[in-house]
Amino acid sequence: MNTSFSPDDIRQIAAMGATPELITFQVKQLSEGFPFVKLSDPATPESGIMVVNEEMLQHYASHFESMADDLKLCKFVPASGAATRMFKNLFSFLDAAKESEQKKAEALKDQSFNSVFWFIEHLQDFAFYDGLFETLASRGLSLDQLMAEKRYEVVIDALLSESGMNYGQVPKGMLSFHKYSNQKRTAFEEHLVEGALYGRQSGNVVNIHFTLSPEHIAGFNDLMNRVLPVYENEYGVKFNITHSIQKPSTDTIAVDMSNKPFREKDGKLHFRPGGHGALIENLNELNFDIIFIKNIDNIVPDRLKDYTTLYKKALAGYLCELLSTINEYRRQLMDACLLDAAALDDIAGFSQAYLNISISEAFAHCDHRGRADFLMNALNRPVRICGMVKNEGEPGGGPFWVMSADGSESLQIVESSQIDLSDPVQKEIFSRSTHFNPVDLVCSVKDHCGNKYNLPDFRDPETGFISKKSKDGRDLKALELPGLWNGAMANWITIFIEVPLITFNPVKVINDLVRKEHQA
Repeated sequence: MNTSFSPDDIRQIAAMGATPELITFQVKQLSEGFPFVKLSDPATPESGIMVVNEEMLQHYASHFESMADDLKLCKFVPASGAATRMFKNLFSFLDAAKESEQKKAEALKDQSFNSVFWFIEHLQDFAFYDGLFETLASRGLSLDQLMAEKRYEVVIDALLSESGMNYGQVPKGMLSFHKYSNQKRTAFEEHLVEGALYGRQSGNVVNIHFTLSPEHIAGFNDLMNRVLPVYENEYGVKFNITHSIQKPSTDTIAVDMSNKPFREKDGKLHFRPGGHGALIENLNELNFDIIFIKNIDNIVPDRLKDYTTLYKKALAGYLCELLSTINEYRRQLMDACLLDAAALDDIAGFSQAYLNISISEAFAHCDHRGRADFLMNALNRPVRICGMVKNEGEPGGGPFWVMSADGSESLQIVESSQIDLSDPVQKEIFSRSTHFNPVDLVCSVKDHCGNKYNLPDFRDPETGFISKKSKDGRDLKALELPGLWNGAMANWITIFIEVPLITFNPVKVINDLVRKEHQA
């Protein structure tokens, strides 16, 4: 594909930290699309998902606790973007109320869980209720009176608008999630507490890294300055809180429907954020032994944290046990000439049985050096333990065995959009999936010598996403980079472990906050 850029284009590309060659490659991807993944089987407890009993759970958790002081630990929390999508129904209601009383009444007829009616009926159960009361009072308005008069649009506007609580624009982490008898906590604060429970290392230091949008940094810093001393005193820890923004260099080019670079009204190239897959660059800048990854909205009040904490420690403990063997084998393979055929068979057996590494029949026919090189390449990669919950109908990715071009199989987290569901065979495999990805990861990103891997090297560039958007009334195609736990980690060593559904309590819509799991 011949994509030419003007001198102004090249300067714009350079200013964002990218290259014309990279942008040309992105245009090619947008034009040609991405191949579907080829599923060979769902990962299940019978094949690919490890199920731990209570004895194993306690053993691995205790093992992690015994090692934590000797490890550099960090909790990585993707928290970029505003919470706008949480309030989609409330914004629609405001539009209806502006149009007419009839439209407003029609919008209130729906009484399902995700309805405005349900939100209004349970308003006092939200942790932000008192703040909303005070916001309206500062305007000389009574929340009780507004509710009695059914002037719900005034109440909702005070919650969402910039002149009110601005919940429509602040990040999820800044929303009041949980109400306790003596305090209310934002999602950011709940992650501090959770980090103190399983992420403390030597010296009682707790490292937590949040990814943020630039416009939210000031508010985030204000919150941290206000609350850190409180939680440090309560939990006897010292927090080391860092943050980063999604790099401009990870923004991707958009194209028009003829696959030509989409241009702004002033002629400049139009770039869009590359999705959460871009955060592999942020993760790559962290230099820790063990990194916990969990989304900003999957957090619970204190009464449910014990189970979450136990499983987090257990996942980390199992990772530590595996690493002791993996690192020993890595060291041995550096001097492969000292290993006999039986030793290589032992390493191959461990890799296949415990690390889900596909060992082909051709391996047995390789010479000694070829077998050792294969095993070293197979083991010398980042490792991730991924918690998986039983599928309860949640949308999103799940665990599958995926066939590579060379015929080998690997465990992957796959989104439905990556699967050719028009193919009856692929659709049947997809239908047999039993588990769902809750984004509950514990990662090792260093080799046996303590050197950090360059994580983008392990990305599969053929696993991105293309979506249709619009700007200024014109349609465009947008490119999302391989997802953080999908293609961005495609070539990691991957182990799936079943975790209980109670450890997965995301807040995707505002009414999720008054589910019983989010009531303190």
